[in-house]
Amino acid sequence: MDVVFTSGGTENNNLALLGMALGARDRDRKRTRVVVSAIEHDSGLDVAPALRDRGFEVQTISPSSDGKIHASSLERALGPDVALVSVMAANNETGVVQPIADLGNVAHRAGALFYTDAAQGFGKIPLDLSSCDAVGIVGHKIGAPVGTGALAIRTRCPIRPLMHGGGQERGIRPGTQDVRGALAFAAASSACCKELERTRLLVASRAEQLYRLACEGSDQIVPTVGAIVGDDRLPGMVSLMVRGWDSESLVLQLDARGFEVSAASACASGSTKPSHVLTAMGIPGDLASGSLRVSFDERVSEEDLECFGRALLDVISC
Repeated sequence: MDVVFTSGGTENNNLALLGMALGARDRDRKRTRVVVSAIEHDSGLDVAPALRDRGFEVQTISPSSDGKIHASSLERALGPDVALVSVMAANNETGVVQPIADLGNVAHRAGALFYTDAAQGFGKIPLDLSSCDAVGIVGHKIGAPVGTGALAIRTRCPIRPLMHGGGQERGIRPGTQDVRGALAFAAASSACCKELERTRLLVASRAEQLYRLACEGSDQIVPTVGAIVGDDRLPGMVSLMVRGWDSESLVLQLDARGFEVSAASACASGSTKPSHVLTAMGIPGDLASGSLRVSFDERVSEEDLECFGRALLDVISC
């Protein structure tokens, strides 16, 4: 694969979705449809208008109630007109890991390219990228500087640049490169991947303890997709819903007690709408409106998480 350094996840998604769709259509003019999952990050879903402006039809496919896009669902959506399929590797709100190897194989059987946004999963879980034509990863998710990212692209994958100028990065992303940022990103990637398995097991165990404390402590609190953190879940993300509460009130109450959590995506703060991810999963709006996303890494201790869990129980008991 060739590696193109970028400014992060938003640029990755724009370059991959637009550039690969255009490249696929250049190679085969009947490829005019792009299929994306309904649970993509906003920076992926918001590319749809730009794709339509360029003559593409954009189709979204919804997950099952378990938060996954299954191969059978994708297969039903495909045809000889599909240029590109995009399904994120792990969801940034629920922590559900998608079966991207299977999905990529299904896309390839239909002659389509396959892209995955791996911003959440890279450096946290093992990823089978064997059937991906391009993969987007992000630096600040693993301790590298904000504003660093990379798009890994198979050498023969057709992709059109979105910017024009110098010939840097094979012309795919022209412009002066941030060498120091790339080096810092590489160092962080190497460090986290060396410790991946040990860290994954440690953090997953702490997540399960928090699920037990919160969900057993009140019947108002329910896990979004199950309280057991296995191979199909990000280890350091606890996704909860609180009946009878709205997310904004919960976030404010917990912040007053010294805990920073988010409602749905941290990139969409200020929105009062239920999460598009939970809505796509079929979760009722009154329950989805009380969603909380608690994310942490190995630096957050069991004691810290227990304090948070008890603070949450205290908030909803008032």
